[in-house]
Amino acid sequence: MMNEPADAAGADRGLTSAQFHILLALAAGERHGYGIMQEVERRTKGVVELGPGTLYRSIRQLLDRGLIREAKGSGDIGGTRRPYVLTEAGMACTSEEARRLRSLVEWAEDSLQLEGGEP
Repeated sequence: MMNEPADAAGADRGLTSAQFHILLALAAGERHGYGIMQEVERRTKGVVELGPGTLYRSIRQLLDRGLIREAKGSGDIGGTRRPYVLTEAGMACTSEEARRLRSLVEWAEDSLQLEGGEP
């Protein structure tokens, strides 16, 4: 992301669409992988469906960047599901990406004279 401090736990790099959807799903609270998939599909009314490969590759990348972490003391008996939560850096990165996208949409609306722009 532009104009962001490089020490913000990986927040200096952009997010893929899948990563942003995962971060948004986790902004509401702790979820395991399948729960993230369900939340993204629900929130996008089925427009976005994260396949297992994309989901778990993106989760690994977000873990490596310090934007999410595994929740401690949670999970299924037997440890088959790993719940994830946002870190502070993850929340900051998600907020910054939302601001960046909002700005991009405003620019598009101005450029294309959409949504109330004057012809």
